[in-house]
Amino acid sequence: MARYTLRQLETFVAVAEKGSIAGAAEALHVSQSAVSGGLNSLEKVFDAQLTIRRKAHGVTLTATGRYVFDRAKSLLNEATDLELHARDTGVELRGSLTIGCYLTLAPTVLARLIDHYGTLHPLVELDFFDGPQTEVQQRLAAGQLDIAIAYDLSLPAGLRRQRLYNAEPMMVLAEDHPLASRTELALADVADEPMILLDVNPSRENTMMMFDSAGLQPNIRFRTTDYEVTRSLVGRGMGYAILVQQPVGDRSYEGRPLVVRPIRPAVRPVPVSIILPDLVRPSQAVTAMLELATDLYA
Repeated sequence: MARYTLRQLETFVAVAEKGSIAGAAEALHVSQSAVSGGLNSLEKVFDAQLTIRRKAHGVTLTATGRYVFDRAKSLLNEATDLELHARDTGVELRGSLTIGCYLTLAPTVLARLIDHYGTLHPLVELDFFDGPQTEVQQRLAAGQLDIAIAYDLSLPAGLRRQRLYNAEPMMVLAEDHPLASRTELALADVADEPMILLDVNPSRENTMMMFDSAGLQPNIRFRTTDYEVTRSLVGRGMGYAILVQQPVGDRSYEGRPLVVRPIRPAVRPVPVSIILPDLVRPSQAVTAMLELATDLYA
């Protein structure tokens, strides 16, 4: 019989996710002394130091703590599933699900998944975060996200991946750009043209890799960190851009017409995947999202 309790695991996970005793106490609605006591008791049961606690610097996990964190999350997910489904005899899926998404994918991929999932499982409490891919990965590793959607480029180890689809990078130009009349464009055709670079990874990394593989150097005029700002600058004729995600509309926010052209010879497609920690056993709510994503993008 295990000598630790689910409450102790819940306390430890809260500390790991919030990064401090105070943050965990606020999240759990208990006193800081109760959090410290629960953490001390769990470390005593395991006869191992799980955290490093420094005043004014919060809490960090030891190597053992990171190992326990992943497995504690799995146990808590299973415990929650058991309680919810025993209560409802498994008829309706309940629980919570927080999904992360790389910001340029969110308008087309995330919105679709949330809409369908909410219809299929209305009793699951859904939330999401969209932002830079590095922050999505950090929140996933910290346990603040259950699952995430990202470009499958330069992802860290320890992640389970499920491929959704391959996206094709495309040239985006103003309608009156001298090259807009062509039906397709090579990287060599635009190498000397002013470029508007979406300067966030992995978009920047992928774009520069394409030119490097072709033995070319792009002529970068402006760098932006916003997808729609990139399209607006292109719409005003300030340069072309290479973008992966393409909205249905062919105009910038300002209403200026844009054209999208394929790159030939074709460049390497960009894989879009749904990811989650490999060592954390997914809850039934997470499993349902994985199944839905497969159905929608198969």
